[in-house]
Amino acid sequence: MNIERSIEKHHLTIARYVQILTLRYDIKREYLTLGIPVIIAFMILMMAVLTGHSFVTDEASEAGPAVSDEAAAKQAAYEALVAELEAAEAAERGETLPAEEEEVEPEPDDDKPKDDLDHIMVFAILVAIIPYSIDSFLEKRKLQKREIAFSEFLYKLSELMRGGIDPVKGFINLSKTNLGAISSHAQDAASSMVLGKSFDESMHRMSASMKSRLVARYIDVVVQAAYTGGNVADLLFRTSEDMRSVIAIQREKEADLKQYIVIFYLAQGIIVMLTYILSTSLLPLIQGVGMEMLGGAGLSDIDFERGFFHMIILNALFGGLIVGLITEGEIKHGFKHSAVLIALSYIACVTLLLPAGAGDSYIVSVVSGDGQEVFGGIPLQQPIIFNVTDPDGNPVPGTFVKMTISPDGIITSSMTEDDGTVSVTPIPGSDAGTYIVTATAGESKGTATIIVGGEDG
Repeated sequence: MNIERSIEKHHLTIARYVQILTLRYDIKREYLTLGIPVIIAFMILMMAVLTGHSFVTDEASEAGPAVSDEAAAKQAAYEALVAELEAAEAAERGETLPAEEEEVEPEPDDDKPKDDLDHIMVFAILVAIIPYSIDSFLEKRKLQKREIAFSEFLYKLSELMRGGIDPVKGFINLSKTNLGAISSHAQDAASSMVLGKSFDESMHRMSASMKSRLVARYIDVVVQAAYTGGNVADLLFRTSEDMRSVIAIQREKEADLKQYIVIFYLAQGIIVMLTYILSTSLLPLIQGVGMEMLGGAGLSDIDFERGFFHMIILNALFGGLIVGLITEGEIKHGFKHSAVLIALSYIACVTLLLPAGAGDSYIVSVVSGDGQEVFGGIPLQQPIIFNVTDPDGNPVPGTFVKMTISPDGIITSSMTEDDGTVSVTPIPGSDAGTYIVTATAGESKGTATIIVGGEDG
């Protein structure tokens, strides 16, 4: 018993201090459900930036490592070709060239910047909007229950007044019964009446605590009816019936507008599927052809998947807000739809477009077909076969592998087979030189070279 009393005492003390702080500093729920989560989300982003996380940029992802890898591969292929020609000439002269020592490749730098800030930003957005969306959803449900309970309260008050009881006594008597969602509000208003406050002031105080524009409108009707006199009981009865009709119309309107929620959700899913089809079918073919845009930028240098990812997340965020505005009349009710759409879209993008985290665990290596010498503009005699495995050496079947060829040529992307291999037969360009075939699985890459000879070669 002592423990229960102590717990109850602490609860009362905490509630008292919360009430004092709320009255003194006018603390609103939005400060806790929106302000604090936004601050936390901002701190998450700041910590990510300070710890080396960054966005993927064309300069970092393409012009930097990709170009250097291609240049190194071209240099290695050129040196190998020169060595073969020197060995052939030496063999004709009967000489033997000394074996060259293999150069030790430098170890990769593990301290490179992490290019996953856009993923962290998605989590930060969810952290910022989920608490407020949940709170607004629960508050709306409570508000609907209060409005229904208040219409029942007006009906009961009209019945008491028909029995000859004045509005103040009838209100006080009803506050002692179970009024459902408005019991505490009615009890506070009745207590203020007992302490000498007027019926007008107490009713408007109740209206302010319930935070419903519909209830406030009908409370004004009740107050005016109580002061003007006449058949107040019948007026309250008709008011309660009218309020029930308005509530029913609102519910029917919301039910009719729910079809737009389904439409927006389906539209978001269609956008995700269209971008997946573009990323896996059309864009790899266009990029493999080596087409160039105005200004000389190659399509193969553009990270379309990352751009699609950003577009889908932004569409989910603002689309959810539009859903809330259309279906419920206020943007704040759209945050819950934004949270759901962002979460579902992010899972779909990570699974289909951006295998986040999985890319670092792939190992892409050349099995055969590397270093072939061909004439320009014709397919390879033998396909280039890449092998995709996890860190333990297990094959990774059914994984999309993006294929590109530079400086130009035709190539097609495809999925890995059951044994984790993927084969490709590219058509290099007509210019002589070394061509680089790059296989990208997630964020991991493997390269092979093709040597195109001149017309006299």
